[in-house]
Amino acid sequence: QLQLVESGGGLVQPGGSLRLSCAASGSTLNYYAIAWFRQAPGKEREEVSCTDRHGRSTNYADFVGGRFTVTRDNAKNTVYLQMNSLKPEDTGVYYCAASPASWDCGYTYDNWGQGTQVTVSS
Repeated sequence: QLQLVESGGGLVQPGGSLRLSCAASGSTLNYYAIAWFRQAPGKEREEVSCTDRHGRSTNYADFVGGRFTVTRDNAKNTVYLQMNSLKPEDTGVYYCAASPASWDCGYTYDNWGQGTQVTVSS
């Protein structure tokens, strides 16, 4: 059973950077598409990115605007979300999520981490 644990959130000033981690256990990430979502207070959850299960391509939401980068360390079974040039509107709880095994991006995600808070404020 795949389990996901996010970490790396915190308080950062506008223009700053954070790197979020999504550590997987119980199965290898190679079987799953991995997405990052975020949810701001009072707003619906929105998808930030999705990386296919082979780790070869990542799609980003338009609002990312080239500021975020997803990488994967297969040896550590961990996916990272590097966030640069952060803005106050990036504030929210960030979640990583996995597709069902052997599925790819754009369908459904049935395994979620607990989330990590990101606050961008001066």
